[in-house]
Amino acid sequence: MAAGVLVSFVVVFALVLCAVSVAMKFFEAKRKSQVTGMLKTASGESRTSLSNLLKEAEPEKPTGIKTLLASLQFSRQAQIQLTEAGMNWKVSRLLAVMGAMAAFGFALGIAFPLLLNGPTTALSLAAVCGVMPYLFVRRKRKKRLAALEEQFPDALDFLARSMRAGHAFSISMDMLGQELEDPLGQEFRGLFNEQNLGAPLDIALRNFAVRVPLLDARFFTTSVLLQKQTGGNLSEILTRLAYIIRERFRLKGQVRAASSHGRLTATILTVLPIATTVCMLLVAHGYLEGMAADPDGKKLIGGAIVAQVLGRFFITRIIDIKV
Repeated sequence: MAAGVLVSFVVVFALVLCAVSVAMKFFEAKRKSQVTGMLKTASGESRTSLSNLLKEAEPEKPTGIKTLLASLQFSRQAQIQLTEAGMNWKVSRLLAVMGAMAAFGFALGIAFPLLLNGPTTALSLAAVCGVMPYLFVRRKRKKRLAALEEQFPDALDFLARSMRAGHAFSISMDMLGQELEDPLGQEFRGLFNEQNLGAPLDIALRNFAVRVPLLDARFFTTSVLLQKQTGGNLSEILTRLAYIIRERFRLKGQVRAASSHGRLTATILTVLPIATTVCMLLVAHGYLEGMAADPDGKKLIGGAIVAQVLGRFFITRIIDIKV
């Protein structure tokens, strides 16, 4: 049994190292290609199309682990998640952290076999610990998008006032990027710098909408592009758009207040079993030892954990009302 566990650990560790090595080589090649394309754009050389920096083109003939990652599209999706979270990590670094956490969970499961047996506990903890860095990135992305959404109405008002004062749209974007706090200020600075490098305004705005995957950003991009094609008072359009966004915030606040009871219920139902278990372990340590040692008790513990996770997931889906 010990030899089998050791072989399994060595195989998992080797696969993680191979994945990290392949991902690092792949994204280094893509980075060089992107820099070359940006330099060609800035120098004025003709190009048939301007590719989005976030859309990674697949290699011509992927092999081995590259084929698996390409089929799952994990690398591209993970890079988008990292970019939207405002993290400077590469996918290779995320994979390395996930692999290290998975190895830690595997070793912890071997040392403390809480479920059916050592290998089952090790694989379960390896899967849970391995996915934790990715969940952390998604949580950080959610918080950053919420901050972007909160800043957007003020940014639109700033642009409208700047254009009413006589500044051009590009100069107003530069001023907004300098004056506005991050994270939205960083995105507008990137929009202005991309346009200065030679990208057309419509391409730069579309790339901005990809980097900021908000409904408000799409409204802003569509408004500017329509005004560019058909004419009109852009400052008045942006002012009305800021008003609409604030009204949507007000409606979202009402929905959040109405669903507060469901969020409180979800929190209590999630925390109460965990807190009860911890208190019982502290007060009567031997009370649960028999259940953890019995095979049927281990099955019940595993089923309770799975039911807890599923219950939390479904309650969250029910109370997550999109506005």
